[in-house]
This record gives sequence, C-alpha cells and structure tokens, in this order.
Amino acid sequence: MRLIAENLGGERGGETVFSGIEFALGDGQALVVTGANGAGKSTLLRIVAGLLPVAAGRVRFEGGGEDFPSAASACHYLGHLNAMKTALSVKENLCFWRDFSGAGSAGVEEALETVGLGRIGHLPFGYLSTGQRRRAAIAKLLVSHRPLWLLDEPTAGLDKASEERVGELMEKHLESGGIVVAATHLPLGIERAQGLVMGEAV
Repeated sequence: MRLIAENLGGERGGETVFSGIEFALGDGQALVVTGANGAGKSTLLRIVAGLLPVAAGRVRFEGGGEDFPSAASACHYLGHLNAMKTALSVKENLCFWRDFSGAGSAGVEEALETVGLGRIGHLPFGYLSTGQRRRAAIAKLLVSHRPLWLLDEPTAGLDKASEERVGELMEKHLESGGIVVAATHLPLGIERAQGLVMGEAV
C-alpha cells in the first residue's frame, strides 16, 4: 500500500494554511509532522483523513483493494478529541468502535491491558484523567484494523511510560506493514521516520 500527497494545499477559514506539500509512504513507513502552532499540522491530517476538503493537489491511497479504496477508508484518525462518549464505560466505548469499524488485531480486554487500563474498563469514560482518556483512545486503534494511522499529538497528556508504550505500538504497527502519519511537538521514538516541517512550504 502507498499513501501519496501531491502538491497538497490546505485552507482554514478561507485562508491558505499550507501549499506544495508532497510525500509518499509505503508499507512500514512513517512520517512525523512538526512545526509551530497554526502551521497546519492538524489541518493536514484532517485532509488526509477526508474530514476537510483538499484546497489544492490531491491525496492518493494505492494498493488497499476493495476493503480500503481510499485514505479515508483505510485510516484510524486520532485527533485532539478522543471520540468517546463520557457516559459510557471505557469498555462500552471500545465495543462500539469495534462493532462500527470491524474487529482488529486485539479484543477489547487485550487492548485495555496493552495500554495499562485493564482494571478500569468498567468505569465511565468521563471519570478518567486526561492521560487515561488518551490511553483509552489509543486502545481504539487496536480493536479495529486500519492500515493507516493518522495521529494528532498522540502522546499529549501521557506520562513517560505511556509515551514509550505508544511508541512501541506504532513500531509494531509499522512492522506489520502499516503506515503512520503523526503530528507532534514531542519525540515519538519511531526509528527511520521521514520528517515534514510545516510552515516551510507556504
């Protein structure tokens, strides 16, 4: 599979945020997107995910077959918001996403153990701390399979041990042939990742 951005441009509020962005990622490859606040990192990820329109250029996803004909269909998008219902338990939230998106590499219990939340899956999501909420959202990546992970500040609010755990999960996803695009202000521990600095091609 290949994710390709060609002369990509993005807008926010009718104003150009970035232009001329180009990259190509194949199986097992990662792109780490950095840059100042407002440079367009989140906008880029949302465009690739199909959540915002392309202002210029195009995004292509090749080799996904009938299951994943586009980047939007092939991706897990993890944004600043965790996309979880606060009144539902952590397990209920993960079960919803598993049923909605299809079963993945891990069951709900295994995913919770992997992110260190095995003992609190019964609690309402709204009871969790900021870091615990982020870990629960990361568990969502495991309960449904998608080859493309689009991660916006994936380690925000996490302690050091959890940051390292997320890095290990990304490395494992890459080793299995997945693709990762991550926007971050912090080191993610991904070896051999390509880099893209936003704000340099406007």
